[in-house]
Amino acid sequence: MSKPDLPQKIAIFGSAFNPPTLGHLSVIERLSHFDKVLLVPSFAHAWGKQMADFDKRCRWVSMFINDVSCTNVELCTDEQALDAGNSVTTWALLNHLQEIYPNAEFTFVIGPDNFLKFSKFYKAEEILSKWAVLACPETVPVRSTQIRELLEKGESIEGLTTASLVDTLQESDFKFL
Repeated sequence: MSKPDLPQKIAIFGSAFNPPTLGHLSVIERLSHFDKVLLVPSFAHAWGKQMADFDKRCRWVSMFINDVSCTNVELCTDEQALDAGNSVTTWALLNHLQEIYPNAEFTFVIGPDNFLKFSKFYKAEEILSKWAVLACPETVPVRSTQIRELLEKGESIEGLTTASLVDTLQESDFKFL
């Protein structure tokens, strides 16, 4: 007797990933109970934050995923397809992904800082009525800003992100933006 197909449990972890850090990894490692974890780099930041080029950040996320041993983690570049000249809302992204994975159960993963501002998200109540939201703090206190500041000073970023990203980001001809 075969089992009915169970819905796939998917975590959606959106971030600027500007660049990915060991702080991001500390969240990802606690999502191992999900069938799939989609890392979604922001195409345009909702609050106007300056970010490196989207394609560059996607390459960084791919390198980051290759460096870590989390087999359920994938890059999701769908925000680029949804961009209409403004930032992509969480509502639009989750609806789009639900069309791709119609039987999946989604959990939207955010940091505690964004959780405190969640009521300001576009259609926050509707999001909560359709999907789970998980506030998951980083347990390793490394911020992308810290990496960028060290790179600007020409200092080492060893121990702040994964090995291949350290090498790539510290290349002498590397320009952040």
